[in-house]
Amino acid sequence: MAATDASSDSTGGLAGERWYAIWTRSRHEQVVRTQLDDKHVPAFLPTLTKWSRWKDRRKQIEVPLFPGYVFARFDAAERLAVLKCSGVVSIVSINGAPAPVPDEEIDAVRTLVSSTLPYDPCPTIKTGTMVEVVHGPLKGVTGRLTRKGSQARLVLAVNLIGQGVSVQVDAADVRAL
Repeated sequence: MAATDASSDSTGGLAGERWYAIWTRSRHEQVVRTQLDDKHVPAFLPTLTKWSRWKDRRKQIEVPLFPGYVFARFDAAERLAVLKCSGVVSIVSINGAPAPVPDEEIDAVRTLVSSTLPYDPCPTIKTGTMVEVVHGPLKGVTGRLTRKGSQARLVLAVNLIGQGVSVQVDAADVRAL
């Protein structure tokens, strides 16, 4: 898959090659990326540096920005090599056909992770969606996600009296119900 081929497109890949999201087994993102590299399939695994705490020490570790996913650039007709990688569950598809990720979305994430700006994962949950807190002191609490300025807020309602309370939450700590 040499990018110097005369049939290469403007993004540096061969004509027909697109970016696809590869769904991996839990904690197999790095293994899948390494196997794709070994097969000369361009792969992209954006990571986030965070502190991890063990009983006896703290250490900075790299974790996937999008847990469970690796991005790979290939021709959909030649996807068998990707699917044969250990740890690959499937290629994200729509109606049974691999769904390409637009180049500009991959480029935007690449630009961000190579910058010095701080960033955090943030699931795209629509305002007004019922969510459950999955991490932190409010773990297990359900409420409605709202926005106040640029901040995500969780509204806890007491419907019987028509009152509620809102609290700022990290959008990465909630999941849609």
